[in-house]
Amino acid sequence: MFVIFLVGIGFYMGYEHWDFTSAFYMVVITLSTVGFMEVNPLSEEGRIFTAFIIMGGVGGFVYIAGAFAQILIDGRLQILWGKHKMMKEISRLRNHFIICGYGRIGSIVVQEITAEGHDIVVIEQNAELIDKMEQDGILCLDGDATSDEVLLSAGLLQANSLISALSSEAANVYVTLTARQLNPDISIVARAGDKTHISRLELAGADRVVLPHFIGGLRMAQNVLRPTVTNFMELAVRGGIDLQMEELKVSPTSALVDKNLIESKIRPNYNLIIIAIKKDSGEMVFNPGPKEVINADDTLIAVGNRKNLSEIKEIL
Repeated sequence: MFVIFLVGIGFYMGYEHWDFTSAFYMVVITLSTVGFMEVNPLSEEGRIFTAFIIMGGVGGFVYIAGAFAQILIDGRLQILWGKHKMMKEISRLRNHFIICGYGRIGSIVVQEITAEGHDIVVIEQNAELIDKMEQDGILCLDGDATSDEVLLSAGLLQANSLISALSSEAANVYVTLTARQLNPDISIVARAGDKTHISRLELAGADRVVLPHFIGGLRMAQNVLRPTVTNFMELAVRGGIDLQMEELKVSPTSALVDKNLIESKIRPNYNLIIIAIKKDSGEMVFNPGPKEVINADDTLIAVGNRKNLSEIKEIL
């Protein structure tokens, strides 16, 4: 329709020697078929051209009306509106988690992170999985996770972490490399299928590399060798008992800074067990003694119930 407008105006101005206003008005009344009189007398060639303008314009309007009716009938308008609304929600997210791939591994990752109350965005190409996530109310993008545009649309620059759980090893490497270049500060966890691929993913920029098959085999062996310990950990992780292991970051303004574990009174006041302290330098102190000093930016690895863990976060 835009091209027809330009061609019509150009013809009336160039061939019929009309001014722009007259040419524009003539095209409008011709395409709208309102039946007004000609602006100026037309030559024989001008009348033939106007006839073709009418046929082209009416055909264009009919096509647009048919396409719009198809959108309404097929429900595409609702789908487009839903995607637009989802993109607005994603653009407002901060410190969220991006999961690339919603297969067997990715779906479990989404389930665990959402159970903790965190915001997530999933990038997936499978249309069936996209429909399933939309029905479940999961924020998702239909696209290739190796694309810069798709990663940025998922809010990569504002995200807290990215988890690449794609089935393709090469794709995980490429996603890791791209994400690290676009956001050097983001935390990246990547899936690997073989131990020999760990170094490649770490070189690409992954902070952690996970081998699902290795972890599965290790868990099965532990179930045989240490069944009681394994059962206890499974109960704690799955919520069978009110027990959780949590990382507690100590801010510079925290009341615990420069106090040892006895002075902090973490055990008597919050009934929590500090099993390790990760120093800002990266050093890990396991089973810290009562005289171990808590410094700013330390990370306390604590075990206790969820209520007490939530309470201690208020003084951190």
